[in-house]
Amino acid sequence: MLNYIFAGIIALSLIFSVFTGNTKALADAVINGAEESVRLLITMAGMLTLWSGIMEIASKGGLTELFSRILSPVMIRLFKNVKKDSRILRLISMNVSANMLGLGNAATPLGLSAVKEMKRLSGESDRATDDMIVFVVMNTASIQIMPTMVATLRQSYKSTHPFSILPEVWISSACALAVGLTLAKILIKK
Repeated sequence: MLNYIFAGIIALSLIFSVFTGNTKALADAVINGAEESVRLLITMAGMLTLWSGIMEIASKGGLTELFSRILSPVMIRLFKNVKKDSRILRLISMNVSANMLGLGNAATPLGLSAVKEMKRLSGESDRATDDMIVFVVMNTASIQIMPTMVATLRQSYKSTHPFSILPEVWISSACALAVGLTLAKILIKK
């Protein structure tokens, strides 16, 4: 569906630029946009690589185990079918810690691994379990303590204070998580 929307936007841009005589402006925008997207991609890839490496070091150094133990009382209440010392709990904790650092892209492989493990243990093939639903909601509306990727984007666009958005991020992400988990739990019970 998105492919059709993007194709439509491109076609409309081309048609309007021809009818308004702004084909040069369109060509300039395409070239500048391509250049800017490559620059942004390199910036994001560098930050993602750095933080993915830090998460791997934290995992091998036992920091994620510690974080898993700290989060386990909350996670056990949220995920009814997850055992206290399971691999799923460690993957969920690593995913939560990556999301708290604002590293959504680095959290994705951890989240996928956690869901695959939940699926394997549940025996369900085509149906999401209640724990999977709660995890997806929690992963999507995660609390961000340090929005690293957003700050990287703000800095790449010449923001003088890339972390000045912290209070707003804390409030909005906490509210999003609270509402999301509450609704998920209510809908699961029904």
